Amino acid sequence: MKHYILFGPPGAGKGTQAALMVEKFNLRHISTGDLLRREIKAGTELGRQAAALIEKGNLVPDEVVEGMIAGELAAHPHVKGFIYDGFPRTVAQAEVLDKLLADRGEAVTAVISIMIDDEMVLSRIKHRALLENRKDDADESIIRTRIANYHAKTEPVIGFYKAEGKYNEIGGEGAIEEIFGRIEKVIG
Repeated sequence: MKHYILFGPPGAGKGTQAALMVEKFNLRHISTGDLLRREIKAGTELGRQAAALIEKGNLVPDEVVEGMIAGELAAHPHVKGFIYDGFPRTVAQAEVLDKLLADRGEAVTAVISIMIDDEMVLSRIKHRALLENRKDDADESIIRTRIANYHAKTEPVIGFYKAEGKYNEIGGEGAIEEIFGRIEKVIG
């Protein structure tokens, strides 16, 4: 089973590229953002707790996200592989994912990092807020908090996967199809 991690700052296009990967390679997309929004929409206790954190631009606790990921893996045993979008966000989560997969006799196949600069992140997220009516994407101070969280908490994960020889960096600027072409070269 294949396990690809899509990495990059908020607004890098991970969701867009994941949809193309699902279509072409028959993979299951696991977006922690989508899972959390589903919980919020359903009004669950997890959803209420997550909403309070997300509205301020903060991350949801590791154990909550890890439980959702484990549940998704268990619920889809017959797919060809998974694309992780928004997970892992910390080295601790990367270690948990490695253990979770090792317990299944599997491992992360590759990390594909879509790189864009902070100003493009801001521009793309503001545009997404208009298209998708996402409250968490409309406030610039919240966006900047998310960018700062990405740099402080998520970028260290790069070193973790570089040490494992699984890290691949691609440019995130250009047409959607161009970026997907770069991803296809990594997947091979």
